[in-house]
Amino acid sequence: MWKPFLFLACVLFVPPAVSGEALSTAVRITFDVKLPPVAYGAGKLKAALATAAYTLDDNGTNIVRIEVEKGAGLTSEESFRIVRANKTTLIIRGAGPSGAMYGALSVAENIRNGTKLTDIAARVEQARFPFRAIKFNLPWMSYRKGESLQVHQDTCRDLKFWEAFLDQMADNRFNTLSLWGLHPFTHMIRPTNFPEACGFNDEELADWQRFWKALFRMAKDRGIETYMVNWNIFVSPEFSKAHNVATYSTDWSYIGEGDTSDLIKRYTREVVTQVIDEYEDLAGLGITHGERMGGMTPEQRQQWFVDTFIAGMKAAKRPVKFIHRAPLSADKGSGGSTGVSVEKMTRASMEQLALPQPIWVEMKFNWSHALSSPHLVHVHGGALSDTYWNPPPKNYRMVWMARNEDVFCLRWGEPGFIRKHIELNGQDYVGGYFVGSECYIPASDYFTKPDVPKDWQYAFQRQWFFYKAWGRLLYDPATTDEVFKADFVRRYGADGEKIHAAMVLGSRMPLRLNSFYKATWDFTSYAEGFLAAAGSGGAFDGSPFISVDELIDHATLDPDYVSIKDFVEARKANRTLPVGKISPLMLADALERDGREALRLVDGLDIIGKPAFNEVTDCRAWAYLSLYFADKLRGGVALHSFRKSGVAELQQESLRYLERAVGHWQALIQVTEPVYRDMPLIHLEKHRDGRFHWSRFLSDVKRDVETAKQDPGLRPKP
Repeated sequence: MWKPFLFLACVLFVPPAVSGEALSTAVRITFDVKLPPVAYGAGKLKAALATAAYTLDDNGTNIVRIEVEKGAGLTSEESFRIVRANKTTLIIRGAGPSGAMYGALSVAENIRNGTKLTDIAARVEQARFPFRAIKFNLPWMSYRKGESLQVHQDTCRDLKFWEAFLDQMADNRFNTLSLWGLHPFTHMIRPTNFPEACGFNDEELADWQRFWKALFRMAKDRGIETYMVNWNIFVSPEFSKAHNVATYSTDWSYIGEGDTSDLIKRYTREVVTQVIDEYEDLAGLGITHGERMGGMTPEQRQQWFVDTFIAGMKAAKRPVKFIHRAPLSADKGSGGSTGVSVEKMTRASMEQLALPQPIWVEMKFNWSHALSSPHLVHVHGGALSDTYWNPPPKNYRMVWMARNEDVFCLRWGEPGFIRKHIELNGQDYVGGYFVGSECYIPASDYFTKPDVPKDWQYAFQRQWFFYKAWGRLLYDPATTDEVFKADFVRRYGADGEKIHAAMVLGSRMPLRLNSFYKATWDFTSYAEGFLAAAGSGGAFDGSPFISVDELIDHATLDPDYVSIKDFVEARKANRTLPVGKISPLMLADALERDGREALRLVDGLDIIGKPAFNEVTDCRAWAYLSLYFADKLRGGVALHSFRKSGVAELQQESLRYLERAVGHWQALIQVTEPVYRDMPLIHLEKHRDGRFHWSRFLSDVKRDVETAKQDPGLRPKP
């Protein structure tokens, strides 16, 4: 059994008196200073105790022992138990350093929320998934380009930002940071045999290298593994110009055929090896099928990775871990494909890879819109068979990419949805989840008007509930809502529980829209704006706003939801919907019920000039979006019914609902305009000057009313 070396906490303050009261607040903490995650957790616990008016004293009558005991009756090294030896002695016991750190952070959370040290409850927390990752796109080599992405360049070079971001990752039990870029490697090294590939002088490169090494070390100290993940096939612009190869790399044009020449293969292989050798705290690398692999068969694409990335990893001085994004269909010219034959080929190839286990095989859950249905309907490319996990794999595990391209501005959190997601998709062959975005980088706050008082600095801090709900539940799905409520109360006082309840109710709106309105790639839905890509199966007038006609004609994602068109057809034929099916009118009732309850909960709260103001603004915004969606569904049902029957009363009914929807949208504008500026949104790069605010789409909302007014019934669709 591992017997840790115990270190006596330093004395921050020794009180001059030794009264009973002074002794009751004096705390002695012991831990192993040679284990960085444990030391980090102990530091956070000390800070929480100091804020709560405790003193750290090596003669303290209250004792906290932070221990690492391998096994300790726990399921993984990231699990912990808290034991109360007696009224004054608390033992935090982790099965590994990360488990001990999480235990210390858990106690620190209790202290911050007002629990006395002597009242800390005994408990056990077990890590549900071994892989709990953030997907973070880097702005200086981003997959897409636009103001909303490039605005983060200075912030993402600031180690103070990363310290704050990694702190929230650790506190929320995320253990993997995946950093994504088209070709990040020449920001990290000067390739030995291709020095021309690095565009920095020695001083600039040294500064970059200090940055990367500090970032990787900070992550490791918090029990977080870091991976660099890139797209293929790209080189640096400098290398491209020097050798006149992969010329698309000069403007990062990411769709089409790739350069698979021997020079590119050698360059890629050697760069991979050198990056691993120069960065000892880098945990692993990841690859992506699809981009710049047009014209290649799935077998050729897989072989390219074997000859470059895998060969480069095997040539390195130490083993590193591997993320393998499974083959996916990409846009025209990418050469991507899916299907059982490709799945079988990919599985056979992965099973032959002699790399550290498990290999993490990533799939996009419901394509780019995981904030939708908890049922797996499709991945990038279409339906997925059970080939990857039947029979169970031996050297790899699946990880779901929970992509969020729908909620960037408004705060969000719905723990019940995440629990259901894990329940339905957490089989033994699943190793965990990624959480993150392609079109949003959570660094600079470019949403909030400059004159709005705020108690945060960075964008991710606005979305604290989003990260806390995902991270804590991926770690332990048994985490109760009381944990989240307590944080709301700590932040917002006595009204915190009401604000929590309102936020949960409102956060169901984007889930319901994306379950009702089937989406695929990034721009095919932006739920908080009620937007979709023009030409993606609807948007008849070229507007990205989802019109009533598009809502009527569009297919649903979740098989339990019934589209407006199918519902009207069934009702016309007097067919009863099967048990468990959700009609558009049932969905509308649920949306209205939650929206009105959310408004009731926050109505009359004393929030002006207080931190809760911005959170409540978002609760109200979601509530009005819910009410808008509800009446738009009802208006769509009535309008389509009118078109099928010619009954004039149905046209008037549709007008009433669609006019009510306009009122909800106007209320949404009224509540958001004082807080939110016109925000850059990459979904709108070809529309509305690339800027988003709900006020910019009021004319589209009103156009639905005109559609219903002018509709003669049974009109041909464009």
